[in-house]
Amino acid sequence: MNKCAIYCRVSTSDQTIDNQLSVLREIAKMKGLTIVQEFVDEGISGAKGRDKRKGFDNLLKGAVRREFTTILVWSVDRIGRNIQDLLSFLDEVHSVDCDLYLHTQGIDTSTPTGKMMFGILSVLADWERGIIKERTQAGMERARKQGKQIGRPSRINEGLIESIKYMKEKGLGIRKIASELSVGVGTVYKVLDADTV
Repeated sequence: MNKCAIYCRVSTSDQTIDNQLSVLREIAKMKGLTIVQEFVDEGISGAKGRDKRKGFDNLLKGAVRREFTTILVWSVDRIGRNIQDLLSFLDEVHSVDCDLYLHTQGIDTSTPTGKMMFGILSVLADWERGIIKERTQAGMERARKQGKQIGRPSRINEGLIESIKYMKEKGLGIRKIASELSVGVGTVYKVLDADTV
């Protein structure tokens, strides 16, 4: 029996990998594959690199060690949304004779057609990411023009400003001030930088 690994990823903590796992386990069974490992990244964007996705990193390490010959994934966007990362992933796993099966697209990269389709899907995933980014930026710009605040509300008020200045005058370091006032180091720098302008 051929050995396989399953990789699942969800972007937010309120999503679940259960559906992906259930279907991919069934596919492995139908294909006569033995699942040797299941790799999971939960609450992590597909735009994040390998260094931020422990499951993905371990998947690639397992492939390089030839612990399995096939990787089963729900869809191309579970692997990533950046075309360079997707193509690099495919090159890396194919360099060690490991194939990829993408369920929702029905793509099996053990075939020439599957390899071509994966390349096309990689381009589309990258395009979709760009569209989402453009829409987000346009929405933020519209909100700014309407006078709405973008991001978290600022905790900076007159009392906090005076406390930071006072503590700095007394010789306390930035980290100590931040710790004492339960604010971020960036907030302390922001107040002090504004004071010097």
